[in-house]
Amino acid sequence: MGGSASLLPQEVLSEYQELTFLSKQEILLAYKRFSELLPKEGRENACSARVPKSQILTLPELRANPFQHRICRVFSTSDNRDDSMSFEDFLDMLSVFSDSATLDIKSHYAFRIFDFNDDGILDKKDLKKLVNCLTGQGKESQLSNTEMEQLIKNILEESDIDKDGTINLSEFQHVISRSPDFASSFKIVL
Repeated sequence: MGGSASLLPQEVLSEYQELTFLSKQEILLAYKRFSELLPKEGRENACSARVPKSQILTLPELRANPFQHRICRVFSTSDNRDDSMSFEDFLDMLSVFSDSATLDIKSHYAFRIFDFNDDGILDKKDLKKLVNCLTGQGKESQLSNTEMEQLIKNILEESDIDKDGTINLSEFQHVISRSPDFASSFKIVL
């Protein structure tokens, strides 16, 4: 790990620690893992490089995640929307998914991940996509139209406080606050 530390100046390391929920050791490990996603010739400048989405998705923690593409979309700051990640994007992602992140932060990002069309609300289309991601896309695991409609109706009855047919961020956070297992299930371990 000594090699990683020498590539991240102490003041930068301290700044990252202040801006994330990660320890110095976790930041150094994140830097090492991020660097390994780059071609050998690009590893010296990992702090200023972008890793393509295809490489990010090779991480074991994301490979099996049904929301892998949405996670990359939400955390990427790429101007051309290719979902590539900078080291700071990568750190933000790991920070949000760390055990130390607050429930408010986790639920905010979960909401953004589940908001498939990025319109600031979870509507019936978002909820259908969410359920399909969770149950699998195969014919054998897909719910019938009747089952899907009933499930979405139940979700909205439970979550849609203002009864407008959608779930906004505060309604989502209210539901999550009553779900003690949410924080522990919303994580990526380094």
